[in-house]
Amino acid sequence: MANESRPCPCDIGDRFDYGGRGQEVQVGHIKAYVCKPFASTDRAVIVIHDIFGWQLPNTRYMADMLTTNGYIAVCPDFFVGQEAWKPSNDWASFDDWLKTRNAGKIDKEVDVILKYLKEQCGAKKIGVIGFCWGGAAVQHLMLKNPDLKTGVSLYGVIRFFENRFSLLHPTFFIFAEKDDHIPLEQVNLLEQKLKENCKVHYEVKIYPGQTHGFVHRKREDISPQDKPYIEEGRKDMINWLNKYL
Repeated sequence: MANESRPCPCDIGDRFDYGGRGQEVQVGHIKAYVCKPFASTDRAVIVIHDIFGWQLPNTRYMADMLTTNGYIAVCPDFFVGQEAWKPSNDWASFDDWLKTRNAGKIDKEVDVILKYLKEQCGAKKIGVIGFCWGGAAVQHLMLKNPDLKTGVSLYGVIRFFENRFSLLHPTFFIFAEKDDHIPLEQVNLLEQKLKENCKVHYEVKIYPGQTHGFVHRKREDISPQDKPYIEEGRKDMINWLNKYL
């Protein structure tokens, strides 16, 4: 049985019918989607995909949106060739699937991408954003990677790193009020622990009425009451990056 009774943990809404304006490149041992602005810049953002992988049109749309705001954007295949999750997959197999895709074990790939951005793209100020699985990966990187300036975690799975709060860099956490996969109790506890332990600037924001995945949903089919929050989430993300990069 597939996911009729219990949808997979990153509701993608409708997928974009979107090809992307960037290109796929080989960076060391991994593939990556790269998009660059017309004007030269030394600011770059690493985009960490959700469980649907680096080729998801929704995520590439977000990378391109960063580029239209003046950033080099790169979305690597952090599953390193392993299959991304499919909406048709059986939910019962998800935990086993996830065991081989650890959001806390991407440091080797991040180092390769950082080298590429610095040496081949001229990037000097580099941030990171991520969605769901990728949002958890952002928290991991903000806890340990000195080469990144800032991060935005979008509905990152809190339980992956729920006992670690000493962030090295300013971090913005975006959550949805009606997220079936990240209860508000977890979000409130995260905020409390950050307040007690974190010495850098952070912000935790909950968007009313929204569900998991809302920021990178298909724009054309969103309900009217959701549209302002989707646009607000995207604007907040860009504003945060602009502030720290």
